[in-house]
Amino acid sequence: MTTLKLGVIVGSNRRESINRKLAQALARLGGQVFAASFIPIDDLPMYNQDHENPVPDKVAHFKAAVAASEALLFVTPEHSRSIPAVLKNAIDWGARPWGKSSWPGKPAAVIGTSGGAISTAIAQQHLKSVLLTQGLHVVGGEAYIQFKPEMIDAAGNVTDDNVREFLRSFIDRFAAFAARFAAPATSAGERAA
Repeated sequence: MTTLKLGVIVGSNRRESINRKLAQALARLGGQVFAASFIPIDDLPMYNQDHENPVPDKVAHFKAAVAASEALLFVTPEHSRSIPAVLKNAIDWGARPWGKSSWPGKPAAVIGTSGGAISTAIAQQHLKSVLLTQGLHVVGGEAYIQFKPEMIDAAGNVTDDNVREFLRSFIDRFAAFAARFAAPATSAGERAA
């Protein structure tokens, strides 16, 4: 399988975010199929249509990173039974200015973790709805992880065998889904022309 450029967007601006830890663990588990790069969103200004032309430099860097990604992984907490404001802000900037959205056509996956039993179930459903309206192709299935402090060690390794197996299956399924949207490889004859 070809290695795809994976943009990882963590829907949390918390320094010790458990969702960032989960994202880092997923990036490690998917290292054979994805070349992951984290796309920061916590430094984006609050979306304001008055600032679209030209977009602020940090927004331009964010949009360029999204455009350079062949697939996107969203790892998010749940805030007030929905997606965090920092993540919605990033989605809004990615969609603007009108006619210059960074989102359409990209394959995406959604996952998240929290200490609760239903984890981030509601936020993930809201996020999938928003991403679909932006023209992303969202892989089906559900992935709710109840976080426990010992689940991921300091090096980013998943220590629980069952969780590791589930996450590896999740990332492999996403890789197979994302590969369907990747540009076909150029043949040797086409390169020589």
